[in-house]
Amino acid sequence: MENKYNLKSPAVKRLMKEAAELRDPTEHYHAQPLEDNLFEWHFSVRGPPDSDFDGGVYHGRIVLPPEYPMKPPSIILLTPNGRFEVGKKICLSISGHHPETWQPSWSIRTALIAIIGFMPTKGEGAIGSLDYTPEERRALAKKSQDFCCETCGCSMRSALLALTPNSHPSAEDHQAKELAQQINFKTESSSSRQASESGEGEATASTSTLTQGDASTSAGQEAADWPQAEQQPEAPAATGVEASQPHAAPGTGRPLSPRQRRTQQQDQQARRDSREPASRPGGAFAAAARQPQEESHAGSAVLIVVLTLALAALIFRRIYLAQEYKFDYEL
Repeated sequence: MENKYNLKSPAVKRLMKEAAELRDPTEHYHAQPLEDNLFEWHFSVRGPPDSDFDGGVYHGRIVLPPEYPMKPPSIILLTPNGRFEVGKKICLSISGHHPETWQPSWSIRTALIAIIGFMPTKGEGAIGSLDYTPEERRALAKKSQDFCCETCGCSMRSALLALTPNSHPSAEDHQAKELAQQINFKTESSSSRQASESGEGEATASTSTLTQGDASTSAGQEAADWPQAEQQPEAPAATGVEASQPHAAPGTGRPLSPRQRRTQQQDQQARRDSREPASRPGGAFAAAARQPQEESHAGSAVLIVVLTLALAALIFRRIYLAQEYKFDYEL
């Protein structure tokens, strides 16, 4: 396998180092890459004690990206367990679904211990999660001992060392367990934050739904009153409050976007101006304001014409004087 990969690659060097560290199985987990693919690992983990998974041994795949350890791996369970879906990438803070929470200091050992820690937690609708009953999970834990992987040939009965009362975890296990606890704490914090955000989102959505309902009702009333307004051109214009109400798209009942609402209001304003320019409040003032502007434009045009004629007269006079001077000089 060493001749197949670039030994200068950070990912290859890191994976070979971790493969050497995890070569021997422990009582709780074991993982090794496939013989022909360094970036796909198969692992086995023991169910956490004093839980619905106690007594079970579960098998799965870890698919690592070429950018590992800068990017997280994807984790897939192959043994039915009642907590994670089989054959589907599970959503954890250490998996490829959450690259924003992944840290390069985490390793495959950390991921294995974190999986064991995640198993007794609630799925809460996450991708690849299941919420089986405790009885179903205990039954699956017993059946997991009979599982044998067709790809790597690993049997769950001999995948891990037998549990002994005098077993003591190694220093690497302690370090990985501390990191896994931090991962679990981060996941609980993020889930609580998402729950609070979802609660706020639901309140906002209910408020917007009520607002949209009122808008559609007012739009329906305006649509019903529109033919009457067309038949009565001398009716007074709508007030500012009525004009500011949101309109609904015809035939859909959905509120218009701000741009469409402004366009519709501008069209209605133009129609009102064409029908009754002075009937609205302030219409006479606007007409009076436009009149001085028109007069100023006319005065400017007259002034330009007068100045042009004066300039032409000066030019002609200059030419005439020049010709007269030339005639006197010849005489």
